[in-house]
Amino acid sequence: MFRPMRRGAQSVPPEECLDILRRGVTAVLAVAGDDGYPYAVPLNYLYHEGSVFFHCAKAGHKLDAIRARDKVSLCVIDADAVAPAEYATNFRSVIAFGHARVLDDDAEKRRALELLTEKYAPRDEEGKQREIAKDFARVCMVEIRIEHITGKEGLALARARKKEA
Repeated sequence: MFRPMRRGAQSVPPEECLDILRRGVTAVLAVAGDDGYPYAVPLNYLYHEGSVFFHCAKAGHKLDAIRARDKVSLCVIDADAVAPAEYATNFRSVIAFGHARVLDDDAEKRRALELLTEKYAPRDEEGKQREIAKDFARVCMVEIRIEHITGKEGLALARARKKEA
C-alpha cells in the first residue's frame, strides 16, 4: 500500500520518527483539495498515542477537503541546514499518512484541546482553561489516526547516526 523508501540508508528509525512528531511545533498538512489540486497548509499540532491533533476554524478549505476525502499526509521538518561546501542539506523530516476525522463529541474535543494547550503553554493552567472556554464553541478539533510513518535524513546525518550506533 505504501511505497518503500528508495534511499533506505537515509531512513530514520520508527521510534525516532515518533520522537520527531512529539517535539515538532509546526507541520504541513496535505489534503486532496479543490479540483484535484493538492492543498498543503502549515499548522500547529500535537502528537498523542498514535494520533495527531490540530485545531482550526469550523469552516474552510481544510475541512471541506477532509470531509470529501479523509486520507491525508502530514510533514514535520526536524532539521534543515544548508551545507554549502558539500552542496547538500543536512535535513531530517517525517511524513505521516492517515485518516482524518473531525471530533464531534464535546468530551473528545475538550480533551484534545487540553492536550494541545498543554504542549504550547504547559505552565499556565488557568490561562489554558480560559482560552479553551473562550473559543470552544467556534473551534474545530481534528484527529489524524496515523496509519504509516516514514522519516528521512540527509546523508551526513545518516552517517553520523551510524557512527553513534
